[in-house]
Amino acid sequence: PAGYYDNYYKKSTALKLYVRKVLISEEFEDFMPRYLGFIKGVVDSEDLPLNVSRETLQQSKVLRVMSKKLTRKAIAMLRKMAEDCEDDEDEEDENEEEEDDAEGTEKECKFDAFYSEFGKSLKLGVLEDNANKKKLGKLLRYETSKSEGKLIGLQEYVENMPESQEHIYYITGESKDAVKNSPFIERLTRKGIEVVYMVDPLDEYIINAIPEFDGIRLQSVTKEDLEIAQSEAAKEKAKKLKEEFKPFSEWLATKLGKRVSKVEVSNRLAQSPCVLVTSKYGWSANMERIMKAQTLGSADSQPWMKASKILEINPNHPLIKELKERSQSDEDNELKNSVELLYTTALLSSGFPVEDPKAFAQNVHEIIAKNLGVDSLEVELEAEEPLDNGEDEGEEEEEEEEEEDSASKDEL
Repeated sequence: PAGYYDNYYKKSTALKLYVRKVLISEEFEDFMPRYLGFIKGVVDSEDLPLNVSRETLQQSKVLRVMSKKLTRKAIAMLRKMAEDCEDDEDEEDENEEEEDDAEGTEKECKFDAFYSEFGKSLKLGVLEDNANKKKLGKLLRYETSKSEGKLIGLQEYVENMPESQEHIYYITGESKDAVKNSPFIERLTRKGIEVVYMVDPLDEYIINAIPEFDGIRLQSVTKEDLEIAQSEAAKEKAKKLKEEFKPFSEWLATKLGKRVSKVEVSNRLAQSPCVLVTSKYGWSANMERIMKAQTLGSADSQPWMKASKILEINPNHPLIKELKERSQSDEDNELKNSVELLYTTALLSSGFPVEDPKAFAQNVHEIIAKNLGVDSLEVELEAEEPLDNGEDEGEEEEEEEEEEDSASKDEL
């Protein structure tokens, strides 16, 4: 609903409290946690005393027990709604060619409709309710690289995992289009591995709250040390490539200086020449963007968490191969610009802002000029006329008045 999360931290007035059918309060906030504030209803109790103040009632042990039971009941109701939705989908798959198929396609899953409105509340519950976060975690829904636009739970993801897969792979980003076309998932999608798309800013905090699901660790594809199951022959080939590209990696790290902590051969790229990954325990590029966008916050207040960038290169890409060959002589003046442009494009494709937009634009303009056969980018400018501030005209008028005065005196 419009404005619901704008007033999230205000008191909820959804539940009314009755004791033995006598209204005690129309605005009783102590039954439900804040993240379940969308639930409306009436609570009638036979166990609470009538002849005590509301303040005393709030400290009642019976009230605390009722609160826990109501919370568990609400979560169980949501879980049942989600299970019913899954059962309906199974029935539709079985009967999709029968006469009621048209009705099945029009039928909307109640839980999906609920999740589109109040999915953020469940995520906030994972962050706020430590006792129930595992139950709430099973209710979370995400799009994946294989779900074809449908929202699925982590439980369904685990059920679809091949036996050789050891982790739940996810990617965080600003939008679905950004993560779908990200270079980070190129090799994973080629290998048929499903990747979870997490595009809600709350998801960055969710990962810290539930680092694993059913004993399976969640692994970010945008951070270092990405583990992908592969054969012994593939491991040996990757080891040889790292040794072959070690001198080039060191040369590239020297050229980029302190902007990157190191340069490595990538195991996640297929079509892109390079990408910038972050350290395992720091912020991702998306988290850094979120922190910078906060109105009253500042990313500079936690410098130790800022993303430490690691440049990963694709040893099979033609640009990297050519750059490696030319780096051995290091006499080409264009190498510096090529390295700078490669680094800046890696920043953009990895979700980081461009550090020096003017220098990046200049580099692009030089490439365009070279393609068009333009020898120089210098613009021949004509001399600019200074703005007239009106002082000269005032002085000329004063001089004219003085001359007229003196001429009239002479006549007299």
